[in-house]
Amino acid sequence: MTTDSTDFHFTDYQPYDFANRRHIGPSPAEMAEMLKVVGYKSLDALIDATVPSSIRQTAPLAWGPALTEREALDKLRDTANRNKALVSLIGQGYYGTITPPVIQRNILENPAWYTAYTPYQPEISQGRLEALLNFQTMICDLTGLDVANASLLDEATAAAEAMALCQRQAKSKATAFFVDAACHPQTIALIETRAAPLGWSVIIGDPMTDLDPVDVFGAIFQYPGTNGHVRDFTGLISRLHQTGAVAAVAADPLALTLLKSPGEMGADIAIGSSQRFGVPVGYGGPHAAYMAVKDAHKRAMPGRLVGVSVDSRGNRAYRLSLQTREQHIRREKATSNICTAQVLLAVMASMYGVFHGPDGLKAIAQQVHRKAVLMAKGLEKLGYTIEPDTFFDTITVEVGHMQGLIMRAAVAEGVNLRKVGETRIGMSLDERTRPATLEAVWRAFGGNFKVSDFEPTWRLPTALLRKSDYMTHPIFHMNRAESEMTRYIRRLSDRDLALDRAMIPLGSCTMKLNATAEMLPITWPEFADIHPFVPADQALGYKEMIDDLSQKLCQITGYDAFSLQPNSGAQGEYAGLLTIRNYHIAKGDTHRDVCLIPTSAHGTNPASAQMVGMKVVVVKVRDNGDIDIDDFRAKAEQYAENLSACMITYPSTHGVFEETVREICEITHAHGGQVYLDGANMNAMVGLSRPGDIGSDVSHLNLHKTFCIPHGGGGPGMGPIGVKSHLAAHLPGHPATDGREGAVSAAPFGSPSILPISWSYCLMMGGEGLTQATKVAILNANYIAARLKGAYDVLYKSQAGRVAHECIIDTRPLNVSAGVSVDDVAKRLIDCGFHAPTMSWPVAGTLMIEPTESETKAEIDRFCEAMLAIREEARAIEDGRMDRLNNPLKNAPHTVEDLVGEWDRPYSREQACYPPGAFRVDKYWSPVNRVDNVYGDRNLVCTCPPLEAYAEAAE
Repeated sequence: MTTDSTDFHFTDYQPYDFANRRHIGPSPAEMAEMLKVVGYKSLDALIDATVPSSIRQTAPLAWGPALTEREALDKLRDTANRNKALVSLIGQGYYGTITPPVIQRNILENPAWYTAYTPYQPEISQGRLEALLNFQTMICDLTGLDVANASLLDEATAAAEAMALCQRQAKSKATAFFVDAACHPQTIALIETRAAPLGWSVIIGDPMTDLDPVDVFGAIFQYPGTNGHVRDFTGLISRLHQTGAVAAVAADPLALTLLKSPGEMGADIAIGSSQRFGVPVGYGGPHAAYMAVKDAHKRAMPGRLVGVSVDSRGNRAYRLSLQTREQHIRREKATSNICTAQVLLAVMASMYGVFHGPDGLKAIAQQVHRKAVLMAKGLEKLGYTIEPDTFFDTITVEVGHMQGLIMRAAVAEGVNLRKVGETRIGMSLDERTRPATLEAVWRAFGGNFKVSDFEPTWRLPTALLRKSDYMTHPIFHMNRAESEMTRYIRRLSDRDLALDRAMIPLGSCTMKLNATAEMLPITWPEFADIHPFVPADQALGYKEMIDDLSQKLCQITGYDAFSLQPNSGAQGEYAGLLTIRNYHIAKGDTHRDVCLIPTSAHGTNPASAQMVGMKVVVVKVRDNGDIDIDDFRAKAEQYAENLSACMITYPSTHGVFEETVREICEITHAHGGQVYLDGANMNAMVGLSRPGDIGSDVSHLNLHKTFCIPHGGGGPGMGPIGVKSHLAAHLPGHPATDGREGAVSAAPFGSPSILPISWSYCLMMGGEGLTQATKVAILNANYIAARLKGAYDVLYKSQAGRVAHECIIDTRPLNVSAGVSVDDVAKRLIDCGFHAPTMSWPVAGTLMIEPTESETKAEIDRFCEAMLAIREEARAIEDGRMDRLNNPLKNAPHTVEDLVGEWDRPYSREQACYPPGAFRVDKYWSPVNRVDNVYGDRNLVCTCPPLEAYAEAAE
């Protein structure tokens, strides 16, 4: 049967906007309905009323039409193919590893894990908290120390944090820190970067001959060393302790399955990377670093700490412990600005430990060592001298003037080796090394052997062989059949509430869609298996992507140059302020060290300023949330001679486009300072306003917020910085690329394996789509503010009565009238199937709500209905219709356990468990009742309790 062409009119054809429908939740019809509620006839009219005309950009974002998913993936594939994924034996802290497919598919590629937020709401984070507790337990056992944190950014930054911890805890009054020359070069570079602004000197040398404990407040040793040496530091550590100094050891956790632990040497601190526990090398990251310390140092340790507490029924529950010790809460008193971790990667590493168990890890380590011995035997047969005599996985070969020739021959064989000095070659064997790899290296050295020609033996130092047990907890001895492993991972993810289940309306955290098409490329071998220090011609695909993304970010922000090295937002702050500091020093203005920061700033701002040696001067905020321009001007004039910078957030942390932002920039510049504009709220600016045009000199961007890299349960993140041209020469350098100083991350480009996410987001949205996304984010926030009007007060608005991309609602009146705290509201939202908005920041007792552009009208309405119902429950308390202490708000969250047994509460089970907003069929059930935070801090338990402890708690 045919259809007459007259039945179809091409003039009726309407192209479907796939890009906008992927990332932008509300349909055009829904937007029209929302605009009616907000009170505007068009989206552009709302934007005109919200964003001051004085800061609007004139030229639209333009880099060609938006690509379809297929086109973007094809472009990513072509780009990936420009990388050469050779076998890498470069080592230097980065090693080939095999990600068990059950972990790759069910964690790394699973939105239930990668879209979760930081576990500040413990009741809805029990799965990832258990996985992180497993990580801490594994690290404590391997290092022989008492307490481990839930991960840091990378090994080099962990070493720098260890230096700062040594200085805080040392009884020595010395101002120098000793660094083992056998530490990885990037670690040494980053320690030097961190030490300089704080006035600490760094002594680099051979600890056996160059270390005088009297001269230092601490020391760090590499174990095994970067060139393979395995040394016992017990005597040196004892001598350090005699002078009141503190000792840290940078240790490879896989080697620790065979070698004496740092704790058994007497070390106070152990740091390192868990990358080789199943996390792809990814051109440098992201990977989870670890830090473990003696019990005496736990309250001074940076980073997050998972502990065990109890819920309101006495059942065991996990939570983040000692949160008041977190550095961004301590603000200008902070000694670190650590605000994020590498949770997703730490979870992967912990599951690698669970999957293999102690016997499996030991077997992998033994296999790696045997391969290294075989490699050494073949090279020795060719007449080469091998160092050291005993080693774990790394050897160094003296080759004289043949270095370049041999390394080129190895590349021709498909293998990368490491240049060591001018006459030596280094190589590190790993889990992925195959017999063919050894034979290829021997050919590059002029040999033609087979692996079968040699008998594998041992060359581990006998005196340092490990005798102590590790990973004895039953979780590391479970049945490792894939069926059991899959179910364990599924059980944990089911306990959590992530973005794949529901809206997470966190203000200033921008929990938006992480599109599947954007996530796919990160596990392609051409991106995942590239070592960060390969020759430049093997990473041309990465270069193309990084260059193009940087250009797009410049166009978006109005800056002239970008550094993609910072691997978190806090690292971006540090790098940006360090860039300003170096700029002043280059001009001879070494005295400029004052930083003006408003009281509303995020806690990492003053922490970062302190870390670069700046003195924080606090600026007042007016009652409407704006920076007090008069106080700002007065402080700028008062400190004009020494003014280095100001730090502001735009739109403000109160969710408003302040009208005085240009004036603030002008005042700062007039008094010799530079303007740091925190890019945390860039989701309200893309396509509408550019920081570089407003007057800002430097900003960091949270790619894990505005540009769609997922939060991963609290990491990974990326915080690249953009600068105006006069600051470009002072951006971070790196010893592996340009040889310049100022490295702020272990790898030259931070965590580049996740950059395909942000790049493909920009490609598939196009400039027009990104601008539309910003507009809809502002619409969604104003729609929530309008729907909640009358039930809650919106604390801050512009003169036109509008909010930006987020709004702060005031729940403090409920505490006065009904005894309902902001915590009660947050926990009741769990019953409704929602993660709470940002609590008590920037104003205590309030909720900051950011819906983002990704959420549909239906989901936003569900959230509004839940919030309105909570207000009605509070009203019932106010009216005396509900008890002030025994009510759904005080008892939230409710669990399945509340549905069984006795029920003695003055409200129904249905009201408890199925409030408005909650799904009847697909309801999310919190696995625990409200967690007791005080109990957890008073009874600190940071490793997996024995199974009988769980039984006791359940009784």
